[in-house]
Amino acid sequence: MSLFSVSREEAAARDADDPLSEFRERFDLPSDRYMDGNSLGPISTDAERTLERVVDEWRERAIEGWTEGEQPWWHYAEYLGDRLAPYVGADPEEVVIANSTTVNIHTLIGTFLDHVADTPGAVPADESPVDASGNVVVANELDFPTDHYAIRAQFRQRGLDPDEHLRLVESRDGRTIEQEAIEAAMDDDVGILFMPTALYRSGQLFDVEALTELAHDHGALAGFDAAHSVGAVPHEFGAADVDFAVWCSYKYLNAGPGAIAGLYVNERYHGLTPALPGWWGNEKESQFDLELTYTPEQSAGAWQVGTVPMLSAAPLEGSLDLLDEAGIDRIRKKSLELTDLLATLVEDLSAAGYDYAVGTPEDDDRRGGHVAVEHPDADRVSQALRERGVVVDYRPPNVIRICPAPLYVGFAEVFDVADHLRAVIDEGAHQEFAESEGVS
Repeated sequence: MSLFSVSREEAAARDADDPLSEFRERFDLPSDRYMDGNSLGPISTDAERTLERVVDEWRERAIEGWTEGEQPWWHYAEYLGDRLAPYVGADPEEVVIANSTTVNIHTLIGTFLDHVADTPGAVPADESPVDASGNVVVANELDFPTDHYAIRAQFRQRGLDPDEHLRLVESRDGRTIEQEAIEAAMDDDVGILFMPTALYRSGQLFDVEALTELAHDHGALAGFDAAHSVGAVPHEFGAADVDFAVWCSYKYLNAGPGAIAGLYVNERYHGLTPALPGWWGNEKESQFDLELTYTPEQSAGAWQVGTVPMLSAAPLEGSLDLLDEAGIDRIRKKSLELTDLLATLVEDLSAAGYDYAVGTPEDDDRRGGHVAVEHPDADRVSQALRERGVVVDYRPPNVIRICPAPLYVGFAEVFDVADHLRAVIDEGAHQEFAESEGVS
């Protein structure tokens, strides 16, 4: 009798009927079982094509590349913002590529702390859905750390004690954050509710619309870190009336290591002075007048700080070509099917006495693009998997993150990963490794 409730033959049959299977050949994968796209997506021929085009433009046009060529660099950030807008459900002028995710958190949290404090430069309260006036930011204890680093720094720069003004929602199980716990953290002192769209460790997906409504009902603004969902999960920030959001493009958007980030700012806040103003966010019409007085662009483009880094932005264009062709709804559908299969196989292992557990919510509407596989010796198990060509990552204290990204992972590969999870324990392969240090 088979250990698993699904056979490899059944999984392979699903691959044969998969309309997205043809996209795999457009990626260069370092392993046949690359399951770490939630951390760094692999290079595609599409991303390489647009990067090479910009390199050629640099070679052939040099400075004229800013105003000439297929996509002049001068408006490149806005062009890619327009391309990204449908993926987050926003109007084109509400989205721009800019900076890094951490820089974007700094500038947007800082901007909206100033806004809720009604400092000079804030828009009139009657143009906002709430009369926000609190100076507390609600986040959660399972956040990716950089969010907290940035928020705490912005408090310090305003003479506020981060320990008093950053309020963290606690997790009841160490995996997830419940809506009820977030509701309990809200009161009249809260100016900003800042949550991830998906938790980086467990993959829990949040209800953006419900959280935005909750924030607004309590007189607070709603902001989101969407780094672990954009490109894997379709969003509707505009319809949900989200105030602002940030994300990276090197995970599910497959734009390369350290690729440029993106941000969304609801149009009602266009015209605010950013907390980190820079010349690239000045209005385009007067940018090269080089006046010493900053005039913000009347769009999300105002939150750009420095010159668009073309070599870290160019691959995103090709990646979006590929994603547009595949379709975000088809990507999400297959992602749910792959993660459901993986969770089912891990639960089979658990039922057979293996010390694995699934730390990701079961319901489709609460699950992002990866599965958190828990094991007491997750660190060494993940090392043993990588030794076998199964590229995953480890997150303390006990999580192996496995991401079957739909554009280059198939159902049979998911079965193989589960079988490797079994074999590592059966063979004691993980015992050959020491606890890891540094990047994992």
